[in-house]
Amino acid sequence: MLPSRKMLRWYRCSSNWILSGLIAVLLGGMVLLAAAQILMRNLFSYSLFWGDDLLQLALLWLVMSGAVAAAHTGEHLRINILAQYIPRAARPWMYAALHVFTAAVCAVLAWQSALMVLESAEYGDMMFGKLPAWGAQLVMPVGFGLLAFNYTIRCLSEVFHGVRRRAPHGSMT
Repeated sequence: MLPSRKMLRWYRCSSNWILSGLIAVLLGGMVLLAAAQILMRNLFSYSLFWGDDLLQLALLWLVMSGAVAAAHTGEHLRINILAQYIPRAARPWMYAALHVFTAAVCAVLAWQSALMVLESAEYGDMMFGKLPAWGAQLVMPVGFGLLAFNYTIRCLSEVFHGVRRRAPHGSMT
């Protein structure tokens, strides 16, 4: 097996475990915190002043983690209207072009969100009273960067696998 394939297999396996664990922890924590907030408000007329803000932040992390996991496993939303009109031999190139476009959009979003995080750090934005906001906002450039990386890998995979499928029997491509 080529080293690049071995590294790609390791990346896919380890990132599946990490993303699944992160999503499970975030979702479980959000359910527990929301339930605690509801019970405390209804039974004791009290709530954690930071609870709602933490739930919003956890939702952002959950959405970004879920988007990366969906793109990573190929279970993201797709609308394949064009695929039925394009010849089978050209489909890998169409999918590669779509993945390049998606990777480019995600890269721009990663760049712009990184600028936002840097601006937040520069202005000294705080959350929960005393924690710097940039640490929690870092999920956006990292998430969009991982999305861009995943779609770049998908593009390369489409091109190389598509070329291999179309190659004549016995040729070395």
